[in-house]
Amino acid sequence: MDYLVQAWQSVGMESVTGEAQHHARLSDMRWAGQRIDAIGPGTLPGLARLGNLVRSVRTPEFEGITLHEVLTKSALNHVPATSAMLPGEWTINPYRGCTHACAYCFARPTHEHLGLDLGADFDNQLIVKVNLPDVLRRELATKRTLPERVAFGTNTDPYQRAEGRYQLMPPVIDALTGARVSFSILTKGSMIRRDLDRLAAAAERVNVELGMSIAFLDEELRHTLEPGAPSTAARLTTLRAMRDAGFTPTVFVAPILPHLTDSTDQIDTLIGTLASAGAGTILPTPLYLMRGVKELFFTWLRHTHQDLIPAYADLYSSGSRTPRPYQDLIRARVNRALRNHGLPLPDFTASDRFALLGKRSIPAPPTPTTPTLF
Repeated sequence: MDYLVQAWQSVGMESVTGEAQHHARLSDMRWAGQRIDAIGPGTLPGLARLGNLVRSVRTPEFEGITLHEVLTKSALNHVPATSAMLPGEWTINPYRGCTHACAYCFARPTHEHLGLDLGADFDNQLIVKVNLPDVLRRELATKRTLPERVAFGTNTDPYQRAEGRYQLMPPVIDALTGARVSFSILTKGSMIRRDLDRLAAAAERVNVELGMSIAFLDEELRHTLEPGAPSTAARLTTLRAMRDAGFTPTVFVAPILPHLTDSTDQIDTLIGTLASAGAGTILPTPLYLMRGVKELFFTWLRHTHQDLIPAYADLYSSGSRTPRPYQDLIRARVNRALRNHGLPLPDFTASDRFALLGKRSIPAPPTPTTPTLF
């Protein structure tokens, strides 16, 4: 996607062809300072100085992508109570970066914490925590207090393409199930179908919540925004498989794009399709554009829908979110469609199933009132 490469360059990021500069910068990545004795023969220049890097891999099946295999120091991540997202919750991220390459992905800036950029590097420089299942088993065996639940897919997708190569999720699912720790998984990846039998068995012992992200019926539009992600048809098939496996999956309709996928008819058609495929709950979210990601998305607009730039500039003039009146308009259209297709209106419990509200945001149940005659 030439215009996406130009987008990365336009916000001061390196070209994917700038190999020399890229390799030099990789040596400064702030990964955990663990020591290992051997560096694999596939390591890129400069990476051997990193304490926890095993090797860097390039294979024909992942053309243009480098898989950096690292030894992680921890598997369970406890989100600070002061965090704006998922405060007080526990998460697991087997991978850093994501080959789905979604132009709008809010997690892109997290790659900068590794000394990588939020553009091409996020898509093409994937960090793989190859020892994560072993570390998780050790943590679950030694922690005095185990997490009540763990959330997957809150940063990058655990069922992106690399999971087919590394198969980290099956032993992770088994470890959590054996420790009686409930978990949720949010994914775009049809790869999760491989593990549905295992997940169904886990659901007999712990609470397991499954969610799919499906926002587009227009395949051409979807492909320009999510060039590495499974097609909508593949995700709908996965949704049906989740239902057939005994789950009541939640569908995250995110992002809803202003002036592109937000009309009353478009929303109704999408939700009708999702209902027919087995969605139990719908969680809608208008497009969210944080720092850096906004520049990438506006470059995509310039190359695909230049006429919409003024409207988007106005909608996002005050920050990352659309104004409240627009959010209310979308909520009304979604709620109308949900009623039309017999689906429940989303409430805080739907978001809480995926730990989205965090520990400090769950409202207490109402206090019963004493009945009176008047």
